[in-house]
Amino acid sequence: MIRKIVLIDEAKCNGCGECATACAEGAIEIVDGKARLVSESYCDGLGACLGECPQAAITIEERAAEAFDEEATQAHLAHAGAKVHVETLACGCPGSAAQSLERGSAPFSEAGVSAPSQLGNWPVQLRLAPPTAPYLQGARLLVAADCVPFAFADFHRKLLAGRTVLVGCPKLDDAAFYREKLTQVFRENDIESVEIAHMEVPCCFGLVQLVRQAVEESGKDLPVTITKIGIRGEILETSAAAAAAAR
Repeated sequence: MIRKIVLIDEAKCNGCGECATACAEGAIEIVDGKARLVSESYCDGLGACLGECPQAAITIEERAAEAFDEEATQAHLAHAGAKVHVETLACGCPGSAAQSLERGSAPFSEAGVSAPSQLGNWPVQLRLAPPTAPYLQGARLLVAADCVPFAFADFHRKLLAGRTVLVGCPKLDDAAFYREKLTQVFRENDIESVEIAHMEVPCCFGLVQLVRQAVEESGKDLPVTITKIGIRGEILETSAAAAAAAR
């Protein structure tokens, strides 16, 4: 049939993966450092990926193509959620492949036993984590500043246990990018709650501001808890407020 479908200019593509993240149907994947249309039947031709491409490498063309198959697309998404994608960076590095991890089960206080890791997801960097990663659905989300795990010795037990974590630095990284990505995370997943862990230094409070803005822009009404960590490793303050209070 003749219909609209995406066209990817591989010469322009730098493999950043923004289009793959934006494609809710999973029709685009990064293969050998380039965005590729994995199946015509997964592409609905609506072009949600166009605005996400910083290289303007994606356009919509009208040509003979397989019809969009919603049932096959849902099966593809279910399968994709159950497997590990190993080529998610332009370099082909598997370091940002979305994975759910089994948390440590050994007790924290047992003599002679190291405290087990409570990390339940990978990657943890906000810049790398796919907004549609399976571990985000129904998550109790912890958004932590990069320095928090270094300063707070009891990070795994007090903050990380039972939560999905995303980390970033509001001073050194692109705050606008973080806000937009978190907005997408909140929109596309049934997040149960959000905890923000930040350092006491003034610049780190920017993390609180951008998460609040993202919650507001997502249109969701989420319970938000804010924990301030001191540079000497103590919890200075914990406050809880409905997301609406931040609007």
